[in-house]
Amino acid sequence: MIEVLKTGISARQAKVAIFDFDGTVSLVRSGWVHVMVPMMVEGLRGLRNGESDADLTRIVEAYVGQLTGKETIYQMIQYAAEIEQRGGQPDTALTYKHEYLRRLWEVIKDRVADLQNGASPEKYLVPGSRALLEVLKARGLKLYLASGTDEVDVRREAGLLDLTKYFDGGIFGASDDMASFSKGMLVKRLVEQAGYQGEELLAFGDGYVEIDVVKQAGGVAVGLATDEPHCVEVDPWKRQRLAGVGADFMLPNFLGSDSWLPTLFGS
Repeated sequence: MIEVLKTGISARQAKVAIFDFDGTVSLVRSGWVHVMVPMMVEGLRGLRNGESDADLTRIVEAYVGQLTGKETIYQMIQYAAEIEQRGGQPDTALTYKHEYLRRLWEVIKDRVADLQNGASPEKYLVPGSRALLEVLKARGLKLYLASGTDEVDVRREAGLLDLTKYFDGGIFGASDDMASFSKGMLVKRLVEQAGYQGEELLAFGDGYVEIDVVKQAGGVAVGLATDEPHCVEVDPWKRQRLAGVGADFMLPNFLGSDSWLPTLFGS
């Protein structure tokens, strides 16, 4: 069931739905946090400033969570800043990003191969994703996929998951050129160039950023507190973060959309 965090809010006027990718619809990269955080703790530990692993983990988890949903490079920029603050000489943020992606690939490569070899895409989707996308398309909403993951990877994985056909608005992701894309840029373009009003925007995401930018534009935001990889129960950490940034509704997955969509759309 959907949790209503703000009464009197509905997506009745929505014409556009913006979806985050990893942790919102795709589980291909599930566990990425457990790659990124240890990598950063490892680097900060090497500076030998007397901080415990527990303290370093809390620091890293805080800024990684705060930046989840933004392009990966921003987490690496903060990591480099943390090294510098402790008297270290950091490499470039891009160097750290590529090292993180190398480590992450070791975790996800078998999942990608599984899909390439014909595994059912449903195995790597947040439960209920496809049914929801079908319903939203039937309602006439234009769908956008916007991710902090590199666009080339998002497009590849969306294709393997048989999702590309739903996102007639486009599929967008990061690149090594930081100025090329952000979720904020996409929302601004929808409002200023495509002419959508704030109340016509609807966002679904498990990250801080997509909720924040759509709420700032006057839209409606649904937080996905997905407890990956099973996505059955609400992840309390995600719920707290998403509620704190202004999510109007909260879900652990997309199952049973026929019962909760009337609440979301106020009908």
